[in-house]
Amino acid sequence: MLTVRGVRADEWAAARAFRLDALRDPIAAIAFLDTYDNALTRPDEQWRDRTARAAAGETMTQCVAVDEDGTWAGVVTAFVERAGDEETFGDTPKVDQAHIVGVYVRPDHRGTGLAGELFAAALAWAFGLAEPRVEQVRLFVHEHNTRAQGLYAKMGFRLTGATVPFEGDPEQSELEMAVPRPAGLD
Repeated sequence: MLTVRGVRADEWAAARAFRLDALRDPIAAIAFLDTYDNALTRPDEQWRDRTARAAAGETMTQCVAVDEDGTWAGVVTAFVERAGDEETFGDTPKVDQAHIVGVYVRPDHRGTGLAGELFAAALAWAFGLAEPRVEQVRLFVHEHNTRAQGLYAKMGFRLTGATVPFEGDPEQSELEMAVPRPAGLD
């Protein structure tokens, strides 16, 4: 039995360990803009700060799926981008929006609906914010990561037509996908 919930501030070591596991996945090279070696060198204080910010839930969240024994099975992280803020992922946001990053579900939990539960929690957080009122939630996905593209489409995300060069190989692209604020949440 898995529980989907927000990360707690004292779980920074679990967040670090889970991220390092994700960065060892065979598809990590196109799924994340980070590497295992790079993440391994980050000081504990950076992991503590990021986990505390996500736990506070004001401008960032990290939704985690946790088994009864405390083992993490999946994570979705989202953060707020304000309209006109400094460039993020090659553009300046035109509207207040949330940005999903760091999506990872352990292989033995893929295809079970867990990703959908994690996305539902992240979207509920983003669209439930009173300030700023988020107009859309976006993410970027590598052009060759068709499995992830299919998952995101199932979650309601659609290609926007915007692309950014893939970090480290400008011949490849990251595709932007977004889901608008649902009608009736005004």
